[in-house]
Amino acid sequence: MSINACAALVEAGDPERFLAAMAAPADVRGGLFVLYALNLEIAKAPFVTQEPMIAEMRLQFWRDTVADAVAGKPVRAHEVAAPLAALINETGLDAAVLDEMIAARRFDIYPNDTDQVGFDLDTYLRRTSGHLMAFTARACGGDAVVSDVATDVGEAMGIALWMRAVPDLIGHKRAAADDLDSDVLVARAKRGLDALAQHRNVAFGSAVPALRAAWLTAPILRQVVADPRRVVDGTLAVSEFRKRGELLRRAVLNRW
Repeated sequence: MSINACAALVEAGDPERFLAAMAAPADVRGGLFVLYALNLEIAKAPFVTQEPMIAEMRLQFWRDTVADAVAGKPVRAHEVAAPLAALINETGLDAAVLDEMIAARRFDIYPNDTDQVGFDLDTYLRRTSGHLMAFTARACGGDAVVSDVATDVGEAMGIALWMRAVPDLIGHKRAAADDLDSDVLVARAKRGLDALAQHRNVAFGSAVPALRAAWLTAPILRQVVADPRRVVDGTLAVSEFRKRGELLRRAVLNRW
């Protein structure tokens, strides 16, 4: 069981969440790395193959891994599976919601067939990035109320992440034209900013390090509101200097 392996996966595949985790207290980093590593594994499943059935099987592997952990069955052979099973058992993460988070990635397998997956982009963002934020908040010691609010912040973060990924999603034919309409983009960005503003003064307590992963969300969403063309152009960005400086400031002040 190696937290280091999870950390290495996150450092290579999700460097911004890696930085946020490294800014967290040492005693909660392990849980963050495990959940971020799981997120990487399920996020890439629909994109490593053009065969929907194979992608479905990859997601099913993780759904079964969660179910096995809850049932106390032997851990599956994967470097993330053992630490994930341990985290589920130690922190009481809701297995049903974890399963929902994993299953939501089917949206990336069938992006233009909402009937196939049963929901739209907004639901997808809430069940992926939103649920992930709730789980990391819980792993850092947040209670159920904090986890519910963290879901809103995570969804806002998901909006920003999705918008930054749009050029790649277009290349993989994973972005619906209706979602790329300028008015729709601005409305979605404003909704994310409203969620951040609404919860800005919530006392997240020990869960602050989990929420800090959203430190780039507001700057990105404000760029979209100012010029939605930047989404398709792929020019949404925050300078490395500002990125690291703002994260450091928030860590020193214990803010998210």
